[in-house]
Amino acid sequence: MSSPVIVGVDDSRCGLDAVDLAAYEASLRSAPLRIVHAFGRSPAHPYSGAAPWHTAHQGLAPMVHGVPARAEERAHAVAPGIEVSRSVVAGDAREVLRIESRSAALAVVGGGGRSGPAGLLSESTAVYLAAHGHCPLLAVRGRRERTGPVLLALDGSPAGAAAVEFAFAEAALRGAPLLALHVWNTWSERAYRHPSDPLSAAVSDVDRLRTAEEDLLYATVAPWERAFPGVVVERRLLRSRIRPALTAASGDAQLVVAGARGRGGVRGRLLGSVSQGLLRHARCPVAVVRGGDGTPVHPAPS
Repeated sequence: MSSPVIVGVDDSRCGLDAVDLAAYEASLRSAPLRIVHAFGRSPAHPYSGAAPWHTAHQGLAPMVHGVPARAEERAHAVAPGIEVSRSVVAGDAREVLRIESRSAALAVVGGGGRSGPAGLLSESTAVYLAAHGHCPLLAVRGRRERTGPVLLALDGSPAGAAAVEFAFAEAALRGAPLLALHVWNTWSERAYRHPSDPLSAAVSDVDRLRTAEEDLLYATVAPWERAFPGVVVERRLLRSRIRPALTAASGDAQLVVAGARGRGGVRGRLLGSVSQGLLRHARCPVAVVRGGDGTPVHPAPS
């Protein structure tokens, strides 16, 4: 049996939107869907404005049966043929979903995008799972239309190779074109202007830098174009600030895919600022794909 798509649900609108997207993804993959509902939370992870959970305030039966049952009905309405199972666990949602992600092909959660405790909690869960989960993370945001390209936020790093593979596979599953967008910006230009900088010997002017970035874009995408010949690819090189450019491009996309390249060895900083920015501000659903220790999940095809 193929690995399941898992979806974290609660009784919020964000949770039900996540079920819709997870059921669609499970159907595309011919994979089972596993609905995960965690109730209660760890005292170490409170969120502002929330009343503490207590059995005296809320009966267990609605928590155990009501939310997962509604989620299952919603999933069958979106994708009638998929196999659905439920998991109801007492515990912190982030830790429960992190453990569940060990055996999953994809984890889907609400992405927040609204004010109030529910929005803060779903955003926090998405950011945490993107950094610490064991499978790709798909967060619901923005537009729900399944039109437009799959947008690949390409950085050319070894850690981002798994995101390239995932984006091509998603475009193939959805029958959608792929837009490979590589944004470069002026911080590198400033570095190259100083002769004392060791990088100045490699690139002496902006034109050469632009050419190097263009070569990087083509070299990263070309092997996957050969592996997925049915996917129509547009390559786009853009000189701009990275996060605003990707956020703007996501407005026309049905999905944006990014790697989770973080800097530094601190476990809590595994998620890079670009991925965090997309999870908070993208105008369509966001997939964040980690490459583990900096190597792709699968080697690039030759």
